[in-house]
Amino acid sequence: MLDSIKKIFSGSDEEMPVSTTSKPDISREKSAELYEKAKRYFPGGVNSPVRAFKSVYGTPLFIKKGDGCFIWDADDNQFIDFCCSWGPLILGHNHPKIREKVTEVMQNGMSFGAPTALENELAELILQHNKLIEKIRFVSSGTEAVMSAIRLARGYTKRDKILKFEGCYHGHVDSLLVKAGSGLVTFGETSSAGVPQSFAAETIVVPLNNREAVEEAFSQFKDQIAAVIIEGVPANNGLLVQDKEFIQFLRDITTQHGSLLIFDEVITGFRLGFEGAAKHYEIQPDIITYGKIIGGGLPVGAYGASAEIMGHISPDGSVYQAGTLSGNPVAMAAGIAQLTELAKSGFYKDLNKKTEEFVEALQRFASARNYKFRVFSVGSVFWFAFTDKDIRAAADIDPQSMEKFKILHRELLNRGIYMGPSGYEVGFVSAAHTKVELEKAKRAIFDSLDIVFRTK
Repeated sequence: MLDSIKKIFSGSDEEMPVSTTSKPDISREKSAELYEKAKRYFPGGVNSPVRAFKSVYGTPLFIKKGDGCFIWDADDNQFIDFCCSWGPLILGHNHPKIREKVTEVMQNGMSFGAPTALENELAELILQHNKLIEKIRFVSSGTEAVMSAIRLARGYTKRDKILKFEGCYHGHVDSLLVKAGSGLVTFGETSSAGVPQSFAAETIVVPLNNREAVEEAFSQFKDQIAAVIIEGVPANNGLLVQDKEFIQFLRDITTQHGSLLIFDEVITGFRLGFEGAAKHYEIQPDIITYGKIIGGGLPVGAYGASAEIMGHISPDGSVYQAGTLSGNPVAMAAGIAQLTELAKSGFYKDLNKKTEEFVEALQRFASARNYKFRVFSVGSVFWFAFTDKDIRAAADIDPQSMEKFKILHRELLNRGIYMGPSGYEVGFVSAAHTKVELEKAKRAIFDSLDIVFRTK
């Protein structure tokens, strides 16, 4: 077995032994009991929809603890975790330095609704290592950061319309919780009840990786578009890595028309590097939003820009934004501990190299088997797609392929590997994933893929 694994790692095309037997389903008895109880209290039994496991087999797993790259559920099943709380746990679960810093700060209180020195310390740490922004404002979530950035863009430009891309998710902000209609350029259609059509009508939706659509939008709505918003690397509907030329095109056309370019880096910020996807593409956005990775997994978000643009935020300017928990001392403490580790020399180089080796081994295996399977990746983010084609837009994803992901997800759980419960979600490698755990994960994925592609 070890020799076979080594051959895959070394790039050999020699096939590994075929696994044709599914593992028995893990026990979910306690999780199932908790889920039935939760359904009495919460809509669908959860406090965020994807957690309901509607896209995969079985009932949701209720997690009771995490440590390093592992999590344990209520039935004491242990998993190697590639969800990492949807990305922010770049150091892994329960990192001792974060835990110690949070515990220390909590002794003095957990919320004041007033400034603390911790806010200054975290802001200084961020701005010293991120030359793309000059001032920052802390908020409590990525959604709040995007909402605030949109308001700032509208206030700064004195325009109302926002252009977004089909397949990009920017949190549950009313004006961005929209989908595309028919046609190359459309006003957004509400994709959630409770979102007024008038809100969605201020949002223009165009396909990703389509210059013609963007140009047509600017032609149709001349001098009306406040901002173009795009995920740094779209990673909420598959991993839709864009060519630099397209991102540069967005920079150029927004500058030409007096609109702002917003990078939503809630996933990619501090994950691809301290300066995120903006540095990856060597592009200077006008406003950048960040998420809970800057709080070590605690509820935090932020948005930043030049001092001139940020000068329009209250109390300096007329764009109002506030929050009692903005700059919460416990979250700031966790962020200081986490980002101090990320700022160490070689951190991202080592993490990205480890991820690259992991992803390449998986792709070699699938290619040697002639499986219709691709692993897309950027930095320490990866995504499994059941295709043999390049995917750069939401329309390129075959919905029927999600049936294969359902099988893969179940087989991986039964082999002790936890992935987000949707085939549209990405996975993450953390600094806590050692070579030993990654080799175990590869073997589990190899066996699971064999099952998937032999299931009729």
